[in-house]
Amino acid sequence: MKIFPAIDLYEGKAVRLFKGRYDEMTVYSDDPAEIGRDFAGKGAGFIHIVDLEGARDGGTPNFETVCRIKEQSGCFCEIGGGIRSMEVIDSYMAADLDRVILGTAAVTDEAFAKEAVEKYGEKIAIGADLKDGYVAIKGWREKSPLTAMSFCEKMEGMGVRTMIVTDISKDGAMKGTNHQLYEQLSDTFKMQIVASGGVSTIDDVRRLAARGLYGAIIGKAYYTGAIDLAEAIEAARPAETTEVAK
Repeated sequence: MKIFPAIDLYEGKAVRLFKGRYDEMTVYSDDPAEIGRDFAGKGAGFIHIVDLEGARDGGTPNFETVCRIKEQSGCFCEIGGGIRSMEVIDSYMAADLDRVILGTAAVTDEAFAKEAVEKYGEKIAIGADLKDGYVAIKGWREKSPLTAMSFCEKMEGMGVRTMIVTDISKDGAMKGTNHQLYEQLSDTFKMQIVASGGVSTIDDVRRLAARGLYGAIIGKAYYTGAIDLAEAIEAARPAETTEVAK
């Protein structure tokens, strides 16, 4: 299983929200690119980046910061938040971002999501942020009528390869992740499922890896020191089997 340490951006700073609330924000660094370099130094090969201002208001106010993280870390970087036009996707792809995540746009403009998947294939991921069982949009402030299962079924039918699924009620709460949800998703769909929200202990990482998930995003647990990144990366590796000489 791949570990994606997260960098959430707001006004060029690395921050974390509590359960998606913009009025409950903690600033962790004025230099997000330095965090990206630190991730790489601890053995990370992947980084999950979210432009929180973009997610809330649209646009790419943290574009230059995103590019610096990619350039200075050398990691596989995926970016989400406010990506609601092909022009924005094209800009990120031209800047060598490895994967772009569609959230609100995939719910409100299915034709756009389909066009993006047809053009860029597996470089497009879809983010499903769940609030009370329904997909939330516009920076988690509104609920759509789509359930997690119905939305994932629609996206898989469209040819989406990777789904990043967040249980908002678990995000930043440091009380564990929704293992039942990810078990159901991995049993139902053939897409690569990434767990997000509440991955707060090494035991969470081990259980998700044992379930066979493609990836897990670690956010607040890294910043508070609850999870050691190098240990999480090691815990997510498939168990090695050794032959016993007969």
